[in-house]
Amino acid sequence: MVRLARLLQFSDSTLPIGSFAFSNGLESAIQTQVVTDPDSLLQYVELVLRQAARMDGVALLHAHRAVLAGDYQGILDADSELLCRRVGEEQQLMLTRVGKKLAELVLKITHSPVLERWLADIKAGVTPGCFPIGQAIALAHVGATEVEAFVMHQYGVSSMILSAAVRLMRIDHIDTQRILFKAQERVQDDYLAVRDLSLDEMSAFAPIFDVLVAHHTTTHVRLFMN
Repeated sequence: MVRLARLLQFSDSTLPIGSFAFSNGLESAIQTQVVTDPDSLLQYVELVLRQAARMDGVALLHAHRAVLAGDYQGILDADSELLCRRVGEEQQLMLTRVGKKLAELVLKITHSPVLERWLADIKAGVTPGCFPIGQAIALAHVGATEVEAFVMHQYGVSSMILSAAVRLMRIDHIDTQRILFKAQERVQDDYLAVRDLSLDEMSAFAPIFDVLVAHHTTTHVRLFMN
């Protein structure tokens, strides 16, 4: 019961790590009318979930397995391989800023030698500190399986976008909860599709998303950092 309670704590969208400042490209998607209503918002969430599974999700799974195997170099490999595949300065900023904040938060409330070492390496410039890697370390520390860690990561991606949607477009909380409920139906298929991929196979092809992220860096009026 304690383990479950802690998993719920670390999957809470109000976890104070700064994720509220990012929209995962949604702000530009709305400005360019790629997203205009609940149906197109659902399609956008599903697009980002698919991309996240094949990028962040693969790195998270490898890092989680490395933690359990006592393979610290494997953690660093997953961290660096993920960052170099993330297109756009803002996407990289999101990954590293939230990753570092997560590590700092977790270490304030519990002791994790692996997370402590990882945070020290972030500060020393040895490793970038991507959020999915911090998630993998923290969740392995509290006893989460790799399946649970993957589900929690994908859930967090959805909730981040939908939290931003409430502030960016005409949509109410009921619609966003309906979209969240629907979007989670794909999580098992996404896990099965990526669980056996190597770090070298980690990739995603979503040119619309990449263009939206690039667009956001030059827009003059914005509420979010990406």
